[in-house]
Amino acid sequence: MSARSQLYVDGTWTTPKGAGTLEVIDPTTEAVFATIPDATPADVDLAVAAARRAFEPWWDTDPIERAALLRRVADEIEAHGDELAEIEAHEIGMPKHLAARSQVRLGVRAFATAAEVLERFPFEDRSSGVVVREPIGVVGAITPWNFPLNQIGSKVAYALAAGCTVVLKPSEVAPVSAFVLAEILDGVGLPPGCFNLVTGLGVTVGEAIVGHPDVDMVSFTGSTQAGRRVAELAARTVKRVALELGGKSPYVILDDADLTKAVPTGVSSAFSNCGQTCSALTRMLVPRSLLGAAEDIARSHAATFTVGDPFSEATRLGPLVSAVQRDRVRGYIQQGIDEGARLVAGGPDAPEGLRRGYFVRPTIFSDVDPSMTIAREEIFGPVLSMIPYDTDEEAIRIANDTPFGLAAGVAGSPDRARRVARSIRAGQVRVNDGYRPDDAPFGGYKQSGNGRELGVHGLEEFLEVKALFL
Repeated sequence: MSARSQLYVDGTWTTPKGAGTLEVIDPTTEAVFATIPDATPADVDLAVAAARRAFEPWWDTDPIERAALLRRVADEIEAHGDELAEIEAHEIGMPKHLAARSQVRLGVRAFATAAEVLERFPFEDRSSGVVVREPIGVVGAITPWNFPLNQIGSKVAYALAAGCTVVLKPSEVAPVSAFVLAEILDGVGLPPGCFNLVTGLGVTVGEAIVGHPDVDMVSFTGSTQAGRRVAELAARTVKRVALELGGKSPYVILDDADLTKAVPTGVSSAFSNCGQTCSALTRMLVPRSLLGAAEDIARSHAATFTVGDPFSEATRLGPLVSAVQRDRVRGYIQQGIDEGARLVAGGPDAPEGLRRGYFVRPTIFSDVDPSMTIAREEIFGPVLSMIPYDTDEEAIRIANDTPFGLAAGVAGSPDRARRVARSIRAGQVRVNDGYRPDDAPFGGYKQSGNGRELGVHGLEEFLEVKALFL
């Protein structure tokens, strides 16, 4: 078991003001994997004060020096790859071999790409007089449990690149990799106070960060409900807020698509990270005349998602992250059955032979009506809804009939697929499983949030714009 008893504040490992601890549960064994400090608002005050003191010296650091430091962080994350992949297998249940290729790689790329963007970013332009971009100040970063390193890197790497200083609260469900990152940042020589790690619950530590008058910006990733609370608290001090929230993303398969490629792509997206992915394509829209053929392909592909021990190379799906999450997902599956959706694969019962651990069966429904609960609410588990449609216009209407707008996908002939993609109200749309660059902006429309992460747009989130009249 990993026991972490200190916070990282002002460049040192510091004993928290309170004596409380939180347990991190291994979702495979249901045993305690780690313990972490349950910090207090007083700890947040110390961390914010340290970040405030460090801000101007860090801002004054040459951007090339900042970029070089971020590259060293990326190299160190890669060097710790095996350790971090093992941590994620214990924390969130992702199979270790997949965590190495996904969780660790995304963490590496966040810091490396932030350095690349920083090196070419124009902090001054003269197209409209003299316009300069300056760091916003102290950033409070609050991250989720499903992609710990990626979400931390998307905020911390880009905030540091911009010249901001950071107070990070990782999810208490999956915080251990954040401690490793703090050790890495300390080891590469990041100046004291530029990065501070304070662990605890959202209602105490999270709200203390969001409401703190010396925090200039909050970058939050989590549920839409929690995002509303963040926006409400931040409004009291009129600080900038970037929100990356929920999704119920559509995947439109057109009638001229290659089903043998398109359907497996959609199933794989819906089941990625055991469905615990905000941008997962969980609504598969299929031409009514092709529904039967699509179901057969989907059923066959779902059978390849072996559920089991995350330390087995044969496993493609580990457990969900918690008992609460498992019960929630199983409840949605039962609700889909009760509301009349037709079960194609999976179901609400535990996978065979897996009575311990927070496992669920990868599940596919068909003949799903767009008004059904499973077609409207974010389930955050390996559950796919296949929705039939008759015309392209109807598919676009169904795709946009959601309060969310984080991601989408379209499969079909190139020109037609691009036309449909442009009609979908979402922050990212993959056309025929197109390649997504590491510096592509990520974020959503509507209740999926505001602001963008990654790339130039992600760096600009942490910058103010100043016009100089000379």
